[in-house]
Amino acid sequence: MIHILLLLSLFTFTTHAAVQDFCVADVKFPESPAGYACKPATVVTVDDFVSTGLRASGNLSNIIKAAVTPAFAAQLPGVNGLGISIARLDLAPGGVVPMHTHPGGSELLLVTQGFIKAGFISSANTVYVKTLQKGDLMVFPQGLLHFQVNAGGVTAVAFASFSSATPGLQILDFALFANDLPSSLVEATTFLDDATVKKLKAVLGGTG
Repeated sequence: MIHILLLLSLFTFTTHAAVQDFCVADVKFPESPAGYACKPATVVTVDDFVSTGLRASGNLSNIIKAAVTPAFAAQLPGVNGLGISIARLDLAPGGVVPMHTHPGGSELLLVTQGFIKAGFISSANTVYVKTLQKGDLMVFPQGLLHFQVNAGGVTAVAFASFSSATPGLQILDFALFANDLPSSLVEATTFLDDATVKKLKAVLGGTG
């Protein structure tokens, strides 16, 4: 009798569970910690599930000689709520993606052209570094500091997939120096001298 009651309760629970094929992002509204609100199914089209933005290289004429072209929920609304996304990384010779983290997801990097030296630092301050070539994969666990550097004489290309539709991004240099935190506090917490901190703030656009 108990088994029958358990089965009936399970059946009742599953038949009343909310079942939804997808939750295409309605980017007209702000994103919440749970993601974007769902666009009404009646206005969803195939284009919500397709992106052509990763076909071409991004603009490499910048200070880091790198470009990241995302296909996150804001650019590819169909990934909203699915726990996946992707981005294209282009690195010119001498290019670098500075030390950064993705607070919202882990990253899997696939190199498709050139050579990339990549690495991350664990919470125990152990460093894991490897030079990757075409066809190689490397994973960067969620929230850990990591980087990518062009390790060859040609433009390198890679695709980074994430375990989140909006993995987030915090670049260490910008977090420290491109803000209005007083230079005295930056100096006290980084052990850098005043001249160095002010120079970095000037380069990255911070004040204080």
